[in-house]
Amino acid sequence: MNWLWLILFGVLGGILGGMGMGGGTLLIPLLTIGLGITQQNAQAINLIAFLPMSIFALIIHSKNRLVKFKIAIPVAFSGVVSSILGALLAGSIDSEQLSIYFGIFLVVVGVFQILSIWIFPKNQNIKKND
Repeated sequence: MNWLWLILFGVLGGILGGMGMGGGTLLIPLLTIGLGITQQNAQAINLIAFLPMSIFALIIHSKNRLVKFKIAIPVAFSGVVSSILGALLAGSIDSEQLSIYFGIFLVVVGVFQILSIWIFPKNQNIKKND
């Protein structure tokens, strides 16, 4: 396995993760398609890489007063509980099937992002620190 590719993929995932866009949406396909790693292993690598990235991003976003903890705490708690269930489910699914499900998920997210431009237009009057 080429370390240069791993470092490059980590940098790309870190940039997206630090921006709050989910570096795993890029890192997982790069690891599975680019390096031939199984879907379960790519997801596990992504989760390990996500922990320090998210901690540093949270610190920076908190210093910039961009985090609303009254909203973030319940979202984080429910996310942790759901991630346990998701990890158990992912471990019980065949790697090839899991890759297909992840691909479908990425397509759905992409379509939603494109449609959200017209369905949920940004309100220019919203204050930065509500």
